[in-house]
Amino acid sequence: MKIICVIPAWNEAKHIVRVIDKVKPLVNDVIVVDDHSTDNTSELAKNAGAFVLRHPINRGQGASLQTGSDQALKMGADIIVHFDADDQFAATEIPEVIAPLLKQEADVVFGSRFLGKKSNLPFSKKYLILPLGRLINHLLGAHTSDPQSGFRAYTKEVAHSFRIENNEMAHCSEILIKLSQGKWRIKEVPITVTYHEYGQKFSGGLRILKDLFIQKIRQ
Repeated sequence: MKIICVIPAWNEAKHIVRVIDKVKPLVNDVIVVDDHSTDNTSELAKNAGAFVLRHPINRGQGASLQTGSDQALKMGADIIVHFDADDQFAATEIPEVIAPLLKQEADVVFGSRFLGKKSNLPFSKKYLILPLGRLINHLLGAHTSDPQSGFRAYTKEVAHSFRIENNEMAHCSEILIKLSQGKWRIKEVPITVTYHEYGQKFSGGLRILKDLFIQKIRQ
């Protein structure tokens, strides 16, 4: 069973080596997709032992995840893990996230910040963005507790079944909605998130909703 972790990165020189060092012992391969960083993210990631792809232009996190997932399938992945480059997720929880896949209890596993573990959620995420995200996801057929978690894992069959079309902030909800509307067995597991910076504002949540509605209209 080959497990490959995909890490999208943009100007993450500060964190990328530490994240790779934590993730690498827990998976078979690590793929870092450098989304046209202006720092030395790519060089650092290569030196840390990751397989590195670099976008020729900045395309967004959703596009980086799709690029990395495509490469993971080419490398023979049975399970693909999505993990952020900013050192907010706990790499030690990767075994907990992939366990339902290994036991064949689920096809998709979403990490949730709201199932019991402690995370230092900023006010805007907890009381503004989260309720808005849950509302739109519910309206579009998704019923999980965490609408914007970037820590997830799924099988190669799931990876072959869909494409991430939203390059920007709404890609998390897009993935969740598409897979919720499919035939896949979905499970959530609690994860811990430690926020080092509090960058996402209420306007970011509104932009996610706008992107999702535009995508829905175009379908």
